[in-house]
Amino acid sequence: MEFKHYSVLLQETIDELHIKEDGIYVDGTVGGGGHSLEILKHLGPKGRMICFDQDADAIQAASERLKDYKDQVTMIHSNYENMVEEIHKLGIEKVDGIVLDLGVSSFQLDTPERGFSYMQEDAPLDMRMDQRNPMTAKDIVNSYSREELYRIIRDYGEDRFAHNIAKHIVDEREENPIETAGDLNRIIEHAIPAKARKTGGHPAKRTYQALRVELNRELKVLENSLDGMIDLLNEDGRLCIITFQSLEDHIVKNNFRRNENPCTCPPEFPVCVCGAVSKGKVVSRKPILPSKKELLENSRSKSAHLRVFVRKTPPKRIIPGA
Repeated sequence: MEFKHYSVLLQETIDELHIKEDGIYVDGTVGGGGHSLEILKHLGPKGRMICFDQDADAIQAASERLKDYKDQVTMIHSNYENMVEEIHKLGIEKVDGIVLDLGVSSFQLDTPERGFSYMQEDAPLDMRMDQRNPMTAKDIVNSYSREELYRIIRDYGEDRFAHNIAKHIVDEREENPIETAGDLNRIIEHAIPAKARKTGGHPAKRTYQALRVELNRELKVLENSLDGMIDLLNEDGRLCIITFQSLEDHIVKNNFRRNENPCTCPPEFPVCVCGAVSKGKVVSRKPILPSKKELLENSRSKSAHLRVFVRKTPPKRIIPGA
């Protein structure tokens, strides 16, 4: 099956990267290679592209799509949480730009055996972005305690019926293991009041998101990787991150703000004494959103937010008389 993925906010991302012809750029979630291909079109012969993805299907598809630039591209089958280490292994200390397009690809959603979609009733509960992972969503559903299920559905799915959904899952699996998307969908439907099921889209949407985030450690990986990626940037280098859910967006927004203004001194202090130094600045206080044209072409882009951070070294303080 062809690896299909619409590159959300493509032109906006390219514009914000301020691409240098001889620069080194990193795509931390290469997917089908859409963003990487557009970056490569702006590079000269000395420019370089390094692409990461934990999904072997994505690496294969992107390698094919970028074959005309194979001498400038390095593919790395790994989670972007290993970016700094892997980049340094290549003998590269700094890069000029990094792109992350978070979330699930159209290929993953539309391929039943990958188990990401609640629309495929007979699909297995898989949801692994990295199929080398021995654990699947089925394991979570059938082994997590009621309290653990409640926690992830509440925190990662932001579902107000998390407690009842967790209870119904545990009750059902005591009779029969939960095997397919259809099994889980029916349990969730019974756990949510009929009136509530009429609004807010598919009743299982939030639970599927929660299971996927938990299984793939999506928020933890993002939170633990941002500082390292900012440190990896050259002066004026840019980090562009596209998110598709509020939890991701809050992590990115708060991290960028902290790296711009890391001072921990009480506001009443006349000068900073904590010694924390800014690493750069946030390009836009508000996220960049898809255009009306893009929203019409791809409904999955409606929740997309692009945030950008530019690396800047603050000027050295000159102490009079020193």
